[in-house]
Amino acid sequence: MITIPYFQRSEGILRKALASVSAQLPAGMPVHIIVVDDESPARSAPEIASVTDPHYSIELILQTNTGPAAARNNGLQHAPAGTRFIAFLDSDDEWTPDHLQRAVQALDAGFDFYFADHIQLGATVGAFRRNAQINYEMHPQIAGVAAGIHRFNGSLVDQTIRGNLVGTSTVVCRFSDLDGKRFREEFTNAGEDYVFWMELARSGARVAFSRQCEALYGRGVNIYAGSGWGTDHHMLRIHNEMKYRKLTGQLFPLNALQKRHIGRCVRDLRLAFARDVFHRVIRRKPLPWQVLKRQLKLDPLSFLGLPLTLPHTLVFRN
Repeated sequence: MITIPYFQRSEGILRKALASVSAQLPAGMPVHIIVVDDESPARSAPEIASVTDPHYSIELILQTNTGPAAARNNGLQHAPAGTRFIAFLDSDDEWTPDHLQRAVQALDAGFDFYFADHIQLGATVGAFRRNAQINYEMHPQIAGVAAGIHRFNGSLVDQTIRGNLVGTSTVVCRFSDLDGKRFREEFTNAGEDYVFWMELARSGARVAFSRQCEALYGRGVNIYAGSGWGTDHHMLRIHNEMKYRKLTGQLFPLNALQKRHIGRCVRDLRLAFARDVFHRVIRRKPLPWQVLKRQLKLDPLSFLGLPLTLPHTLVFRN
C-alpha cells in the first residue's frame, strides 16, 4: 500500500507523483494507493481521475486540515486487509521507476524497514553525498538483491539523532511491524517522521537502505524546506523542531555525544527563534501570539536570551 498525504495550492503536483507510481517496474504484488486529502486548496479528485492504471487501485479519503502526520495516520488506518508493506510518498515528490521493486527485494530478503538516497529540493546530488553522513564500507551490501542495497549496520536511532538520513518519500516498511505505531500529530511539520523511524528501529526493525537515488523532492507546499524568516510557518517550525529535540531526550536513552548534539540544536533553535521575533518587530510584522505562548511554556530560555541576540540579529539583517 502507498499512502500520500495531500495538501497543495497549485494544480498538477499530485498528478506528477501519481505518474511516478504508475511508472514503477513490476514489484510482484498488487498495489493500493490511498490519497488523504488534508482539506487541500487544490482539488485532489481531478488529479486522481487523470491517472488511469489498471495495475493500481486508488482510494481517496477526505479529512479536515490537521497536517501531514494525521493524514499519514489516516491512510494507515485504512490499510486493506492483507497489506504486507507500506510505502510513503509526499504529494510533491516523485519516485524513480525501480524504487518499489528494489524496496520489495530488500524486504523479501528479511528486512523490515527500507529507505534510499534522494535528491532534495534545489540539489543536484544525493542527500547522502551532500551531507556526508554515511560510510558505505561500514554497511555490507546484501547478497541476492539489486546492486547498491546495503544492510544498515549500526543504530538508526543514533543516526537519526545526530544526522538523519531517512527521507520520508523513500521509506517502505513491513506493515505488521508497525504494531499500532503512528506518527505524532502534535508536531505538525517538524520531527514527526523522525520519531516514527526511531521508534520502529528501537522495536527491533531490521534496516536496509539503497545508495541509489530513488526519489526526487519537488517544490510544493513544503513547510519545512520552504518557510523563511517572518513567514507564518517559520516560527511554528522552530517551535515544533525544539519540541521534537526535547522529546527525543525523554523517549530514548541518550549517550554523552547525543546529549551534546541535542543541546547544540536547542541553542541554535533559541537563536533562530530570537532572530525571527526581531525580524518581525523591526519590519512591523504581526507576532504569532499563540505560538509565542506555546514556546514560552516549552522553553522559557528562548525568551530570556532575547536581549543577547539583538546585536547578532541586526548584523544578520544587514
